[in-house]
Amino acid sequence: YYEDTDAGGVVYHSQYLNFLERARTEWLRELGYEQDSIKSEFGLVFAVRSLEVEYIKPALFNDQLQINVEIKECRAASILFQHSITKFINNQTELILTAMVKVACVNIEKQAASAIPEPIYKVIKTCM
Repeated sequence: YYEDTDAGGVVYHSQYLNFLERARTEWLRELGYEQDSIKSEFGLVFAVRSLEVEYIKPALFNDQLQINVEIKECRAASILFQHSITKFINNQTELILTAMVKVACVNIEKQAASAIPEPIYKVIKTCM
């Protein structure tokens, strides 16, 4: 989209982080959990603890992108995601970005790490 690009039509580097965030939200939704429900029911949110991004090639305005989400590790209070972004060019995919993102489960009231709720943890473990 235009809003994702700079004046030259190249996707601005920070926008990729938004794409990754949306992909994790959709991944969680596919597992049957909404982030607002986790917040209201358990008083917890998932917050990015660390990330490592490798920008391989740029995405341009109107490129069709696919953002992939894979679980590399799931601990009691954190999840390590491996992401890749590919773009479609001439009926082929081209890798343009890889990222490792660690999210921590955080208790909103205490502002401290907290265990991932058991039902969510069990579902996540089945994705590994």
